[in-house]
Amino acid sequence: MEDPEIEEIWLNSPNRIFYAKSGVSQLSNLVMTVEEVRGLIERLLMWGGRRLDLTNPFVDARLPDGSRLHVAIPEVTAKNWAINIRKHLVRGNSLAELVDLGVMNSEVKDFLTECVLVGKNLLVSGSTQAGKTTLLNALVSAVPNKSRVITIEEVFELRPRVADCVALQTRSPNLQGEGEIPLRRLIKEALRMRPSRLVVGEIREAESLDLLIALNSGLPGAATIHANSAQDAIAKLQTLPLLAGENISHRFITPVVASAIDVVVHISLNSSGRRTVTQVLALTGRVEGDRIETEPIFTLFQNGKDSSPEYIRGIGQVEGIKSGDLLMESTHSRRARG
Repeated sequence: MEDPEIEEIWLNSPNRIFYAKSGVSQLSNLVMTVEEVRGLIERLLMWGGRRLDLTNPFVDARLPDGSRLHVAIPEVTAKNWAINIRKHLVRGNSLAELVDLGVMNSEVKDFLTECVLVGKNLLVSGSTQAGKTTLLNALVSAVPNKSRVITIEEVFELRPRVADCVALQTRSPNLQGEGEIPLRRLIKEALRMRPSRLVVGEIREAESLDLLIALNSGLPGAATIHANSAQDAIAKLQTLPLLAGENISHRFITPVVASAIDVVVHISLNSSGRRTVTQVLALTGRVEGDRIETEPIFTLFQNGKDSSPEYIRGIGQVEGIKSGDLLMESTHSRRARG
């Protein structure tokens, strides 16, 4: 936990303890007893105010340093407690810092900054551990100084550099099964708190419908979603709201997504542990059948090991963003001409 290079720690069993360092998984030589593991988790949950028992075999909790704890116990797991601790590392708090880390180049940074400043709705997609939350945190930190930001998460992870910010977190039900506060409830409550930006840490289920409705009311916002590509993120966002009820149809959701989301930013983690923005996609707002029309703005061309990533520029444009900047030739075409 004290090593700043270690990003996540997980226990498959007391003698099989792994960690991720610079995006690469490794097996540690640490061995614990069953009693030590359970005693550790009990102390951590006591601080976070969450409970774990046979009726509630999963738990998400926040640790004092901001790290996120997830625990699953038998009979959900076969034999041993499965524990993940995702550390909250203070790196990449701004888009400029992400450029220094090689996540994107200055051209992509300038475009995303302009999108945030003019109030475009952004969707950050990627796989687990790709850096979606870090990128979202940096994007939110770029909002204008007078903006009031409301963040909504299952467990507090976002820490944007914003003067006027309120962070909301879900709550699990008590022993009597009462008192639960889900993401959907928080989104509705946030709309009564005079937000000028609404940020949802991650959308997984029916809360996506509430977010889309909020964004379609003229309120700028952002969120993250698990997806394999920017196009897959859009397709998934067309499906998740259907979980809200049988009266929600795909024909209704598709134009809502097309008008609510302006830009999708996809970030990836490669086999060497490097995190890079690989796609920036614009939604035109037009729909053909069930397909939402998109146009590429940036597509990763080359990801040098020790250099800034290079991108092919698309012809996509986003309303309100300087069109001259978006119609520049790609780095690839400039190099091809010598």
